[in-house]
Amino acid sequence: MTASPNASGPSGVLDGNLPEQPFGLPSPLIRDLRGVYTLWLRDVIRLWRDRVRLIGSFIQPLLFLFILGGGIRARFSGPNPSLDYQTFIFPGILAMSILFTASFAGIAVVWDREVGFLKEVLVAPLSRTAVVMGKVLGGSTNSLIQATILLGLYPFFGIHLSGFRFVLALGVMFLIGISQTAMGIALSVRMSSTQGFMVLLNFVILPLYFLSGAMFPMDRLPLWLAIFARIDPVTYGVDLLRGLLLGIHHFSYFVDFGALVVFGATMVWIAVRLFKQEAPAF
Repeated sequence: MTASPNASGPSGVLDGNLPEQPFGLPSPLIRDLRGVYTLWLRDVIRLWRDRVRLIGSFIQPLLFLFILGGGIRARFSGPNPSLDYQTFIFPGILAMSILFTASFAGIAVVWDREVGFLKEVLVAPLSRTAVVMGKVLGGSTNSLIQATILLGLYPFFGIHLSGFRFVLALGVMFLIGISQTAMGIALSVRMSSTQGFMVLLNFVILPLYFLSGAMFPMDRLPLWLAIFARIDPVTYGVDLLRGLLLGIHHFSYFVDFGALVVFGATMVWIAVRLFKQEAPAF
């Protein structure tokens, strides 16, 4: 017996109908989403397995908060006379934790290149956008986890937060993490050694942090320093966090949020563009 040309086989291909994809999504999109999730999960698991890295990442912020903050506390005269220096710099210390943790996510990219894992990822049937987004979300999630633990210290500084403001602060910290992780990844694309990347990264992130107003009020700066502070994108993240936590901010919430979104989107776009030059997209 000869099968009819219109008969459909088990896969539904003989009658000209292709099998429907899950959720009605095209196969490449599903593949990219799974790739993003896998890369994100890999970076998060690596953080929790590296307990030395996890614990050591709190040392620098705590040193700045308690030793430097405690030493300068008696001589600080901020915008609010009832506000001591340690409370004033607390939002900046959160930004420090995010900035350093997120930016150092680029080291993982350099390390993956050295051990050959990045090559395997780049030849996989994933778009370069999916690769970048997986790495960005992984690094920003790690930075958010560490900053959230530090944020739990807020009652010790007399800060009163409603549940709504606490959630908003988490959102702002995640947005800062996305922008800084994307920047770190963009810087790492052309680097071939972790030593070279560390030198470059310190050259970039230290000025970003110290110009951001994390350690000093923005309204008493000399003109040249005020200009550089306004150019610094981290300034707007610190200002937005300080406004949410302490009710003190130099710029409007709209300006702070808009600057963070523009900087984050720009860094993600640059990182994706550089990765597309690294290997052909599928």
